[in-house]
Amino acid sequence: MLERAARFSAKLERPAPAFPMSSLRLYNTRTRTTELFVPQDPAHVTMYCCGPTVYSFAHIGNARPPVLFGLLARVLKRLYPKVIYARNITDVDDKINQAAIELGVPISVITERYTKAYLTDVGAVGADLPDVQPKATAHIAEIIEMCETLIASGHAYEGAGHVLFDVPSFPDYGKLSRRSLKEMIAGARVEVAPYKKNAADFVLWKPSTPELPGWESPWGRGRPGWHIECSAMAKAHLGETIDIHAGGNDLLFPHHENEVAQSTCAHGGKIFANYWLHNGMLTVDGAKMSKSLGNIHLISDLREKYRPEALRYWMLSGHYRQPLDFSDATMQQAKTTLDRVYAALDACSDVTAASEVGADAVMAALCDDLNTPMALAELNALAKDAQKAEGAAAKALAKARLLAAGELLGLLQSEPQVWFQGAQQSDSDAARFDALIAEREAARTAKNYARSDEIRKEFADAGVVIEDTAAGARWRRI
Repeated sequence: MLERAARFSAKLERPAPAFPMSSLRLYNTRTRTTELFVPQDPAHVTMYCCGPTVYSFAHIGNARPPVLFGLLARVLKRLYPKVIYARNITDVDDKINQAAIELGVPISVITERYTKAYLTDVGAVGADLPDVQPKATAHIAEIIEMCETLIASGHAYEGAGHVLFDVPSFPDYGKLSRRSLKEMIAGARVEVAPYKKNAADFVLWKPSTPELPGWESPWGRGRPGWHIECSAMAKAHLGETIDIHAGGNDLLFPHHENEVAQSTCAHGGKIFANYWLHNGMLTVDGAKMSKSLGNIHLISDLREKYRPEALRYWMLSGHYRQPLDFSDATMQQAKTTLDRVYAALDACSDVTAASEVGADAVMAALCDDLNTPMALAELNALAKDAQKAEGAAAKALAKARLLAAGELLGLLQSEPQVWFQGAQQSDSDAARFDALIAEREAARTAKNYARSDEIRKEFADAGVVIEDTAAGARWRRI
């Protein structure tokens, strides 16, 4: 047995591979290839992720980009000394305006309420806060300035109080989404208006009637179009050319295509973003999420039904570029798998984790185009190692590696005892069960086995099991 433990310990003590800055590879939508990530300035890496339009509560599909690209930001921060991760808040929009009119309140009442709800919901499933979280309404001056620059350079024009981007003035329009202008006009909801020169031209600024929010501009009182908001905010916080621009693949056209056009033209032909990353959409029981099907699940509701960490595990279980299906079965699988990983961590509860241990295999998987399924496979392999570890030194090292992998992935954020007790119990339940555990121990010491059995039945009736471990008895919900 000692020889077996020594072999296991030797396996864990292999030198950890280094992760140079050049190890990260990402699939670039702009080139349709997986490329080595080379930032403009390794000392200052920039990433922009399209954030929410805050007019309602967020559904589970809204959580995927902040979870996945927040994880990418974690990886970047392990590789580079300075990373600025920006994720915007769209707080002026026609849907926001309509909600405000219906309630008879300023748009700020709507946006502040749902911004807070969004941050609470995505934070619950482990989405990292960005370094910068700009709001569109705080960048009206920058938006107006960009409109003026585009007009002066011949890429935009004014018409009836509107400012529109002149699509034919930018020959590369459609290159990101790889659509022809004819296809884009046919497939898009193009507004036909007398003030437009071309059917595909899109709005940068539009007039506001008295009941709508508005700001003074050279073209009269108005408000920005959606697309230019992101361009102006990205420039203000990250510069004219950013390293990575990320978002859902539903934004590829027209939003990201329009961002490229207006930013490139406003910045004298400079590339707007060197790497474009797009995540796949979610389905529910194999069907597309839609109001008509009634299958849109709010994060706030799901947090009541499922453990938030299980929701995060499920979101990481599919590759970010692929569709991901949500169902009770997939959530149960995520919970069951996390139970096994937490059980492995608990098996090492009698030792202190070794220090200065990394999560090398997990990091390697994430550096391969954010391969989260492989990263989770490595996490589960580490859990198996922890279960097999024999001897204090081997267990301490296995525990450290498991914790390091969990820290990188945003998992294993609870103590095993807390995880198995469940997040739904009240403080009074926890106190009662802890008292019963103590009473059971006293009854067993006094050889009062009848009372000990009664307590076990009380636990069973409450849906709780007692586990006798080397560290003492504990309870957990079934």
